[in-house]
Amino acid sequence: MEDSVPFASRDYLITLGLLVFARGMDFLSTWFATPTLALEANPLAKRLGWKWGIGFNILLCLAAAHWPLAALILVTTSLLVAARNFKSAWLMRALGETGYAMLVSDAMSHSSRRSFLVSVLGETLLFGLVGGAVVLSGEWPSVPMAVGMGMVAYAVAVAFYSLLAVWRMWRR
Repeated sequence: MEDSVPFASRDYLITLGLLVFARGMDFLSTWFATPTLALEANPLAKRLGWKWGIGFNILLCLAAAHWPLAALILVTTSLLVAARNFKSAWLMRALGETGYAMLVSDAMSHSSRRSFLVSVLGETLLFGLVGGAVVLSGEWPSVPMAVGMGMVAYAVAVAFYSLLAVWRMWRR
């Protein structure tokens, strides 16, 4: 696979389509889970809001589509984040954003920090290990290696934003 592709070429348009779909799924799952972004863990996304976030992501997709392997890392990470969002979105919808935040806060007050950290780090380390194994089994540049790197990026993002959110809660 080529390192970069020219604008509007066949490979560029395919990569752009994948990026738009993946980023769109991330946006849709976020909107479905937290329409007001009250539960959004990414402070930059929360600050940008929907309007500026959409504009930023359009520019990101247009730029990243030039580099198919880097784009595939972003596609993989975005789709995994969307899947994670959809997993809990039904409960967020049922309880409302405030109700869900109160439920999580109440559960955190009845749990030890160690239990939470073991759970988050267990999930992310195991997921990251699978992605790392895919990366190590591939050759650069390759599609499997880019997918594995996307899995590792997802694990890092989930660990980072989960720990950031709980750190904010513990500070209160």
